[in-house]
Parts: sequence; structure tokens; C-alpha cells
Amino acid sequence: MIPPECDGVPVQDILREHGFSRRLLIGLKKIPGSVRLDSEPVYLVVRAQAGQRLYVDLPTLSPAENVVPTALPLDIVYEDEDLFVLNKPAGMPVHPSQGHYDDTLCNALAFYLQGQGDRFSAHAVGRLDRDTSGLVLFARHELSSCKLSAAMRDRQIHREYRAICTGILPESGTIDAPIARAHGSTIERIISADGDPAVTHFRRLDCANGYSLAAVRLKTGRTHQIRVHMKHIGHPLPGDFLYNPDYSVIGRQALHSWQLSFPHPMTGAYLTFTAPIPADMRAILGKQA
Repeated sequence: MIPPECDGVPVQDILREHGFSRRLLIGLKKIPGSVRLDSEPVYLVVRAQAGQRLYVDLPTLSPAENVVPTALPLDIVYEDEDLFVLNKPAGMPVHPSQGHYDDTLCNALAFYLQGQGDRFSAHAVGRLDRDTSGLVLFARHELSSCKLSAAMRDRQIHREYRAICTGILPESGTIDAPIARAHGSTIERIISADGDPAVTHFRRLDCANGYSLAAVRLKTGRTHQIRVHMKHIGHPLPGDFLYNPDYSVIGRQALHSWQLSFPHPMTGAYLTFTAPIPADMRAILGKQA
């Protein structure tokens, strides 16, 4: 319902205040009858009156035609009509790419949605490397995507990692070292004075067998930040093919997206989810459960 303070305000301005992006508003203009005051379709420039009810039929995200539904394991931590929180296994990319056409998290989610009679039209908010396990957030429609992307830009989405590091870490610390792309490489990153600012906070949780378990939070989100920063301070992650290719205790970088917290895009309620540390990481510390 239009509140008194919005009396005479154009519909498009009201929607902007509720998180509708410019791109989404343009999309609504292309769908006749998608925006209504009471029961009457209106243009976005129409000025609303206090007491009227504003209805919007939200467009779905554009279906991703190149995502092939594939019957793969899918660990759904949470789902509702607005979003998914998924627990990605190590070794599975999030998005299809060259060489990974039908073995990604998107393919698995497309298969699940196909079973519900839906086409795949979800959008991943944030990213994880292929060999990093743990929580990934997906938006299910355009408004959810807009609001979650805005929350990401405003640093309202918080992720905490669990990392196994070589050696005994200090009890806690902050790594402030800029990161740049390594010369001649498309993927490798290095510490460089002319790189992008990068700040990592860590806290040691446990240590055993010459390794430490760390809780890690990022102030910035540079590519490979945790992996590069831990190598920089002399405590690289085992199993890291780029920065510490020691596979004696694990076959992939020992990094897990353990906790994800964010405001729900529609209700504003603050949600927090966790995913257990995988067995291959626990085994390094001699933990069985």
C-alpha cells in the first residue's frame, strides 16, 4: 500500500527505493500490465496516490540456454521462491565454461529445477573456485538478483571460510598486501606493490600434524586472495596446484566456504547458514567427524 509520504511520487521512484535496478525497470516497461495501481495497469511515470496498492509481476531471470540439465549430486542447504543456498563440493565449477559443459553446479541446479517443471534461470551471487568447497548463493528472479547484488556491493553479504594452512599459524592476524596478476599468466596472482588492495583477517582454531585450521574473513574480494595471502606469510594451503602443489595430505586446495550471512532480498530478515567442513580437510588434522 502506498504510504502518505509517497503520495504523488512516480511509481518508478517508489520501485527504485525498494531495490529495483534501472535494468529491471526497463524490463518492466517491456511487459504490458506488469505494473498496476490497484487493478489498473499503469506506466512507471504515473504518480501514485496514498492508499493505493501497487502490484508488480516480477520477470524471471533470462533462461540460460547453454546450461544443460545434468543429474549430479546437489546439496540444497536452503531454498525459497527468491533464492537458493547450495553446498558446492570440491572439484565442481560453479558455471559452465570451456571443458566444463555439463559438470557444474549450474548444471545440477538446472536438473533439479527441470524436475519441478521450471527452466534454469537462477543467478549465482558471488563465486567460488572450482576446488574450493562450500556455500554458494543463487538468486531465483530479477528483483532478488538486483537486491542481492546490491547487498554484495554494499558489503552486507558476509562469508567466513575454513582453511587448512601448512605450519602453525599465529593465534590471529591481518594480512594487508596488494594482489596483482602474475606476468604472463591469466590465472596466477602475486603480491605486488602496484596490485589491488587486499586485506585478509584470520584466526587459528586448531592445529595438529603440522597444520593449522583457520577461520578466515575477507575485507576485500580479490581472485585467489586467501591462497595468495597465506603463501605470502609462509603458511600456504596444502593441495593448491598454483601456490603450493603438495598433494601429500589432500588433492585440492584445503579451503571451504563455511558460513554465509546476508539480508533476505525480500523480507530483510538476516539469514545465516553453515556447511560442515568436508572429510578431506578434517582428515588432515586427524579429525573423523
